[in-house]
Amino acid sequence: MDKVFVSPNRYVQGKDLLTRAEGYVKPFGTNFLILADKNIWNIAANQLADSLQKSGLEITKAVFNGECSMIEINRLFDEYKDKKFDAIIGVGGGKTLDTAKALAAKYNLPKVCVPTTASTDAPTAKVSVVYTEDGVFDFLWHHYKNPDLVLVDTRIIANAPVRSLKSGIADGLATWVEARTSIRSCHKTDAGGIATIAGEAIARECEKTIFDYALLAVEANEKKLVIPALEAVVEANTLLSGLGFENGGLGAAHAIHNGFTAVSGDVHHLTHGEKVAYGTIAQLVLEGRPIAELERYIDLYIKLGLPITLEEVHLDKITEEEFQLIGNKAVDPVETIHSLPFKVTADDVIQAIKATDYHVKNYKKRLGIK
Repeated sequence: MDKVFVSPNRYVQGKDLLTRAEGYVKPFGTNFLILADKNIWNIAANQLADSLQKSGLEITKAVFNGECSMIEINRLFDEYKDKKFDAIIGVGGGKTLDTAKALAAKYNLPKVCVPTTASTDAPTAKVSVVYTEDGVFDFLWHHYKNPDLVLVDTRIIANAPVRSLKSGIADGLATWVEARTSIRSCHKTDAGGIATIAGEAIARECEKTIFDYALLAVEANEKKLVIPALEAVVEANTLLSGLGFENGGLGAAHAIHNGFTAVSGDVHHLTHGEKVAYGTIAQLVLEGRPIAELERYIDLYIKLGLPITLEEVHLDKITEEEFQLIGNKAVDPVETIHSLPFKVTADDVIQAIKATDYHVKNYKKRLGIK
């Protein structure tokens, strides 16, 4: 199998970047559709639109309804299909950006991603994660290419909820855990081939950066400050994690996240990264990793206040039948759990999920943490 490496055409990160975005956007043309939800229009999208309009660009504003589903993608396409745009600009969180990428694919136009949080690696990826209207994982839409431009304003991100940054940290911490198993098994990555040396190095550096700077970055976010530690973690959550998962590979952590979508309840109120955090520990359990490595992750998750017990992810009261639904969903033939270099069954997943709860509770008990 060929080695393949993919990436956005251009990634730009900086404080107050939206005030000078026109210099990066103008090469794509003069007429743009900007997609954002109602809240993000007030936080950042109007600022971007005003800046671009002042430089002579034509802007059409579209409102995202909240779920990256085919119903929403088709609604937007039908509403604007008679308009002529030079590119689609998505402003907001992962679901908004994934919808913008899908819409750009239907139009066959360049796509620009402007994340307002560092909560996921969606801004740099060439894939859209599509859900049903009820929030159940549906499928991965693999686009032909990555976004043409990613603009990351760290002032905007410093003012975003701290929960979003923590969620991105959790998602980023899965990058190396999953990539190394995929690399070990020479599994085909989202890039379309086996991992390159560059892909492996980026995934590894993502983990190192987060362990080095996560707590400092969260403190800065709490005070709405832009400091080098925040800049480092924003880059890790967004660029390193995005390139790391696409070019290194995914594993069990994200498959278990998808498994959680198979049951109803408050688990759906958790963010993507919060569910991935639990899945990451469960993958380490599945792999039989040493206790010291397991506790290194558990310790950071606890310090960040991430949900890593069954009670914290609202699954402590589910039935064995519901556990089976999670296990079955996680080992669906299309799932990334099969990149692990050994066969994983639904029961293996269930055992690892339950063992994760036990290990975390035992660790807290030994440290006197309630």
